[in-house]
Amino acid sequence: MRIVIWATAVLLTSGCRRPDATRPSPADHAPVRIVVVSHGQAADPFWSVVKRGVDDAAREVGADVDYRAPETFDMVRMARLVESAVAGRPDGLALSIPDPSALETPISAAIAAGIAVVSFNSGRDAHVKLGIPLHIGQDEQDAGRRAGRRMAELGVKRALCVNHEVGNVALDRRCEGFDEGLEGSVEVVAVDLDPTKTRSRIQAVLGRSEATGVLVLGPTAAEPVLAAVKDLDRASELIVATFDLSPAMLDALADGRLAFALDQQQYLQGYLPVVLLASQARTGALPSSDVLTGPGFVTRENVEAVRAFTRAGLR
Repeated sequence: MRIVIWATAVLLTSGCRRPDATRPSPADHAPVRIVVVSHGQAADPFWSVVKRGVDDAAREVGADVDYRAPETFDMVRMARLVESAVAGRPDGLALSIPDPSALETPISAAIAAGIAVVSFNSGRDAHVKLGIPLHIGQDEQDAGRRAGRRMAELGVKRALCVNHEVGNVALDRRCEGFDEGLEGSVEVVAVDLDPTKTRSRIQAVLGRSEATGVLVLGPTAAEPVLAAVKDLDRASELIVATFDLSPAMLDALADGRLAFALDQQQYLQGYLPVVLLASQARTGALPSSDVLTGPGFVTRENVEAVRAFTRAGLR
């Protein structure tokens, strides 16, 4: 995988020429300064993989990259981080956009200042309106739609969609797409990042619900959801699936507690913005269309092929 990714970086930074001894190395360029601002913390298993992608790309293209994130999901704090980044006038700014209205003003300021901006992870349905030319991630509504179709194929007609970041537009889109794809009945259940509260909340909802399927929007919530299903002794009758991967989710896939997981390959969401912003700073070139990193389905059948990359912090 690392060979393929480095080849991508070489093509992007060399105008698609064959690499040779005369091609300047990244160290021969003046350092490109890039700020990456996400709504997720690097300590979170999902975002730690994004941060790994950022760090690997920074080293490989010789860029000076600063990764910033609020301590919790906090749009006010995130907007201030973007404002601070803009004030420093970097060459490039990569950011996730979970709430376009909250980030519109600092994004506009970045563009007005001539800073190259790309979005990643969240914000595909808003980046063009905000003046951002490129998004790197997945189409969240389409991903939810595919999850709904997969659940329907497994016989589910009534399901829960468990949202752990209320206010994150991307997660709303997942639930909307899930409802479209299932063509049945979907109840959105709001939880937070407290695993004990989430476990109790899901126990209460499942205790009065006729749902036979549960789609969780991330591993942070999926672990307490799986615990709640076990507490109720309903594992044999409930089909549970999640967005995104973690070591615990791979274990759950391997032993059948999870039917499937949707993988958006978040390493690329950290890696590619840095590579592409460095390319733009040095060549003026960017891809002409969004880069879709997912979704892909991970199931019991292919989980072991993915596990080694997860252990290495790459998936």
